[in-house]
Amino acid sequence: MNSTAGNGGEQLGDEQLDDAPAQDTARDAAHGGEQPGDDASLLSNRPFLLLLAARTLSMMGFVFAPVALAFGILAMPGGEAWMISAVLGAQLTPEVLLALFGGVIADRYPRAYVMRAGLAVSGIGWLTLGGMMVLGPASVWAMCLAAALTGLAAAVVYPALTGIIPDLVPRTQLQQANAWLGMGGSVARLTGLVSAGAVVVALGGGWALVCAAGLYLISAVLALWLPISRDSLARGERVLRQLVEGWVEFKSRQWLWVVVCESGLLIMAFEAFQGVLGPLIAVEELPGAIVLGTRPLAGEMVWTLILAGEALGAIVGVFISLVWRPARPILVGAVLTLAAVAPPVLLGVGAHAWVVIGSAALMGLGFEIFGVLYLTTLQNEIPPTLLSRVAAYDAFGSMVLAPVGAIVAAPLATWLGVRPAMMWAGALVLVVTVAAICSPGVRHLRVRPLPGSGPAVTSPGPAS
Repeated sequence: MNSTAGNGGEQLGDEQLDDAPAQDTARDAAHGGEQPGDDASLLSNRPFLLLLAARTLSMMGFVFAPVALAFGILAMPGGEAWMISAVLGAQLTPEVLLALFGGVIADRYPRAYVMRAGLAVSGIGWLTLGGMMVLGPASVWAMCLAAALTGLAAAVVYPALTGIIPDLVPRTQLQQANAWLGMGGSVARLTGLVSAGAVVVALGGGWALVCAAGLYLISAVLALWLPISRDSLARGERVLRQLVEGWVEFKSRQWLWVVVCESGLLIMAFEAFQGVLGPLIAVEELPGAIVLGTRPLAGEMVWTLILAGEALGAIVGVFISLVWRPARPILVGAVLTLAAVAPPVLLGVGAHAWVVIGSAALMGLGFEIFGVLYLTTLQNEIPPTLLSRVAAYDAFGSMVLAPVGAIVAAPLATWLGVRPAMMWAGALVLVVTVAAICSPGVRHLRVRPLPGSGPAVTSPGPAS
């Protein structure tokens, strides 16, 4: 691929692309050249196990936090939906605006350092939010500032995490590594959601946020033992040039920017659905929707079970992704995301809570398989020295509309009603997913063969 960008069409990225196979071979040799499917060697890889533990605990904190935040705000004296929207918007805005610079940071400096700092700052931000709610009364503007700190940290953690995985494992084991990380994340989501709901009901949202902060801080401590790798770092270039190089690489691949556009609209819909509209329905209409024995569950616990259903489905999806390697991974993943249409639509039409939980499980299965296939494809297709920057463009495009979803959800619920707003969220998911499936780049991209497995398979489409 020949790439040009601005100011006289200076050629960018060709040398890195030409060197990518050599970099992959050298990196695989450094990791011992493990063969595909060798889970035993992967699970004896101490740096990878440290990453798995740190990522799993931080994911548990990640799922604790929004549940605690939403119900903690609603439980405050005078707590209203617009407050949730304001705090979520304050968290997501810096995460979006600084995502690109987070990618540059993760490509310029050792990714283990970047992860440690990001996880620690996230813990401090959530601890501050939890302390405000526990000590009370909490100012909305003060909560917004603390939430913005967590968003700032998140802007660097995702690009660093995406880039550090190939630093720790050979390319032949990337899909297995991503699947195991997905397994840890799914187990964390399941246990974290159930625990978060229980802590919120028993102790309140403030203490649940303190628990989330503790999980982030433990993750930061574990990241202290991650090895420092400088082999795949970009050096000696200005920040703007590095941003341009990442953009050239990103826009040259149709499948990539189509998926990112799809993700941006899906995440916008789900910030509204799961961040605001779902908790509103839980508090107003779901108390007693599920009865265990003779005990009707609180609305918060019913909503937690819906989210836990998604996490349980994701665990099943991880097991499938460990053994399934479809020839067209991005197309398969895009088709699987159609399952995300059902949960908001079913809640919108007033379906029974158990039906919604079942649909959430199918959605979690589809999302998890797609996540593993997408991340593996990204790591295989993008040169290591550009990976964190491309991941940052991914994060930026995926999250850029997230604050919109969080902010407009409450006004839409007031204007249309909560259930009709849910229906519109489901319709948006359907339209954007079908559009992504229709993209030639998504339909035609085929998986790269593993080293020594035969000739490369090229895409029949005009763009990959």
